[in-house]
Parts: sequence; structure tokens; C-alpha cells
Amino acid sequence: MNELPDIATLDDIKTLVNTFYGKVQHDKLLAPIFYGAIRDQWPVHLEKMVRFWQTVLLEEHTYFGSPFPPHGRLPITRDHFDAWLKLWHETVDSLFQGERATEARWRAGRMAVVFLSKLAGPPR
Repeated sequence: MNELPDIATLDDIKTLVNTFYGKVQHDKLLAPIFYGAIRDQWPVHLEKMVRFWQTVLLEEHTYFGSPFPPHGRLPITRDHFDAWLKLWHETVDSLFQGERATEARWRAGRMAVVFLSKLAGPPR
């Protein structure tokens, strides 16, 4: 069995992001949400996601902003986050293994939890 590399470079981040969003664009549940929000601005979105994951995983601070607000306006549910996370994990696992790959999986899971919590609003 061939060992996969860990996420170590900007090119690795680009490969991860581009491969993942290639899958998203063909997913029956996720594609309509993303195309509705992004429309024809995929290159802009992909570059933003590269900068986000570069900041998170490589600690090279190239992303500045708040990732939640754009998601707060979308008609998304736990099912969307579950599908997103499943595709993310599949993509990471098909390309990488190691400490940063594990962190990429963990960070995405934490983001899903936080975003779902914010979408639900404050406890009543």
C-alpha cells in the first residue's frame, strides 16, 4: 500500500480545495446551494477557500474575514453539513494522511458544529 503525503504546501491546499469543490459541483444536494450562492464566481470562491485553508492548516495568514456570515443567509440544514463533511473527509482521505490531514478533518467537523449552532440561533 502506498503511503499518502501529509498536507504540507500551498499546492497541497490547492489540490485539496479544487478536488473537494469539484465533487461539490456534482453533488445532488450541495450543488444547487453552491451554484445559487456562487453563480459564475467559482474562481473567486476557490481562491478564497485556498486562502482560508492555507491560514488554518499552514498557519500562513492569507485569509481575513469571517466565514460564517455568508452561510447564515443560505437555506442549509444539518443534511447539507453532513453531505459537505462526508465529501470533505472522502477528499482528504483520498489525497493525504498525517497530522495536518487529521487536523483538516477535525477543523471541518468543528466548523460544521459551530455553523449549525449559529444557524439554530440562541437557546430559548
